[in-house]
Amino acid sequence: MKRLIRYFGPYLGLILAAIALLYGQANCDLALPDYMSRIVNVGIQQGGVEGAVPEALSPATMDRLGLFLDETLAARVAADYELALPGSELYKAKAGRYPAAPAEGLYILRKIDKAERAAIEPSLAKAFLGLAAIEKLAADPRAATALGMPSLPEGSDLFALLKQLPPAQRQALGARMDSRTASLGPSMTIQAAAQEIKAEYLALGIDEGALQTAYMLRIGGMMLLLTLLGAVATVLVGLISARVAAGFSRDLRTAVFTKVEGFSQREFDTFSTASLITRTNNDVMQMQMVVVMFIRMVFYAPIIGIGGVIRAMAKDSSMWWVIALAVGIISLLIFGVFKVALPRFRLMQKLTDRLNLVSRESLSGMMVIRAFNMQEHEEARFDGANKDLTGNMLFINRVMVVMMPVMMLVMNGVSLLIIWIGSHQVAQSAMQVGDMMAFMQYAMQILVSFLMLSMMFIMLPRAEVSANRIADVLETKPSVVDPAEPRNFGPDFKGTVEFRDVSFRYPGAEEDVLHGISFTARPGETTAIIGATGSGKSSIVGLIPRFYDVTAGALLVDGIDVRELRQAELRDRIGYVPQKASLFSGTIGSNLRYAEEGASPEALEGALRIAQAAEFVASKPEGLEAPISQGGANVSGGQKQRLSIARALVKRPPIYIFDDSFSALDFKTDAALRQALKDETGGSTVIIVTQRVSTVRAAEQIVVLDEGQIVGIGTHERLMESCETYREIATSQLSEEELR
Repeated sequence: MKRLIRYFGPYLGLILAAIALLYGQANCDLALPDYMSRIVNVGIQQGGVEGAVPEALSPATMDRLGLFLDETLAARVAADYELALPGSELYKAKAGRYPAAPAEGLYILRKIDKAERAAIEPSLAKAFLGLAAIEKLAADPRAATALGMPSLPEGSDLFALLKQLPPAQRQALGARMDSRTASLGPSMTIQAAAQEIKAEYLALGIDEGALQTAYMLRIGGMMLLLTLLGAVATVLVGLISARVAAGFSRDLRTAVFTKVEGFSQREFDTFSTASLITRTNNDVMQMQMVVVMFIRMVFYAPIIGIGGVIRAMAKDSSMWWVIALAVGIISLLIFGVFKVALPRFRLMQKLTDRLNLVSRESLSGMMVIRAFNMQEHEEARFDGANKDLTGNMLFINRVMVVMMPVMMLVMNGVSLLIIWIGSHQVAQSAMQVGDMMAFMQYAMQILVSFLMLSMMFIMLPRAEVSANRIADVLETKPSVVDPAEPRNFGPDFKGTVEFRDVSFRYPGAEEDVLHGISFTARPGETTAIIGATGSGKSSIVGLIPRFYDVTAGALLVDGIDVRELRQAELRDRIGYVPQKASLFSGTIGSNLRYAEEGASPEALEGALRIAQAAEFVASKPEGLEAPISQGGANVSGGQKQRLSIARALVKRPPIYIFDDSFSALDFKTDAALRQALKDETGGSTVIIVTQRVSTVRAAEQIVVLDEGQIVGIGTHERLMESCETYREIATSQLSEEELR
């Protein structure tokens, strides 16, 4: 993946936006269990009373609470409340909420910050519990001895007596009350105190049902808002990830195609056509899928995982080992799957290449297959490649299918373990029910984050293989490159082609296929190259447009070595007709304009007339707009060759190369075409590769090849006298009368 990292540059802004949205989505998801915990703990169990810092207190309750607070803290609490006397604006504003407020006034909580609330809440909670305990004792004066106090006569005011005690004794009494609540954790102490605050609210006339409903609606509304925000973030991240992945894959395909366009034949020999197609389509698609999943999961999973751990520990740190155990089991599972599946993922792309290769060969060679009745052989060949790929994929799927059941088993086991341990802590008043439920949800979020990462660990190996295959193409340096400081043709370009002691060897070959080739093709002349099959004819003309570079010697065009020229400038001077005619899907006109986009209809018709193709084009109702199927499958071989020749003529270059381009033409059409060519290309350099003596008889220069060497150069008459190889070719094709 890192070899392709530069292609993410244009999308860095979108990726950062996705990360920000994922951070927001993760925080929304992490907040939901906490709000659910508050609904259970506060909304249901505490009746909507939040914490142990009441919003309002009667003067009597405030006075009694001071008995259980030291002087400093009592003064601090008193400062946090404002006494609203009857008739005051504050008292009138609160009278509707507290209709049973006492006549002596009401203490209303001022606006205090979270830090102040956190500082006084634990002490207030204990004070409320102490007050509740004393109130129960006050109902039975003889029970005062339980606190180490003497028995009081009936009718005695216990709180009045407590006020008369010295501060040291009251502090000792408070410590004794604290010991009774020491077994409760901080959250349980606050929850117990909330019940006493609720009783205080009821005494002030507050509507209990309205209080609880208002809290539930407020927290439920927050949960709904967070859910909507999380959903919006999820949709936006999905859109961004899809856009980034689609753009990234588009850029990759463009880069691969552009790179392949610059390949010489040497690189095409290294990468097969089937492999390049697989890399451009299948491998890029694998990358696109992984990029979508990567943005949506890899950035989200760590946030939700780390955040879940922090929030779960805040709820109850004693059960950390449950999460650690589950994470350890899942990590071992992921490592095992990764270890087993990785080699198979690496093999998958090679098997896909093989299947594409067999399919392409079978489809392109279907006529040959039918001609030799080899359908069963090809079916078996395809079936073998197909079964190899299928077997490999089935193995990977069998390994991966283990993931989900084991993950569900672990997640369900963790849920049961948390409920079992948490229920004991709830029974011991060490944990609240809502906190246990929230802890369980956080544990599930942590495990789901590991599941997301495990899915990425499964997908990344295959994506890594695809990325390396794409990078191999992109990082391949073409063997034929433009020079750093290219030379240019002068304004008086003529088109002379000169071979100076040229030798050539195909990449990876042990021997040269051309040895010491030297000849000159001049403007206004036709130079024909003839020889037996495999003598090197096509190799020679392939060097002129720099499909390959010479191994030794020099090839000059107008006196300039072709290696010193830009490829585009060199090829702009050449009209090339390959040995295998190639047409593109479209129309006859679009194929002819491939050489010159702005060519006029008259120029196209003239080229068709010279190429002896005007008659069959005119016979079609659509004319130049007649459709051409892929590869020219809807025209004959001779028509395809003539259209290829016409395409080169539309360009009107100073150099023409015809690489055995007349082989599919009958002798009459061949003769007519050569005569028309002679009239049309009188001032151009024409190089013809052929095996027909009749095609080259009128050539000003004939180069005879044999096993990669020139064995004769001259006219037909001269070669008949001086070159045995040419004479053998000629007498094998023509009669004595035809040779005269």
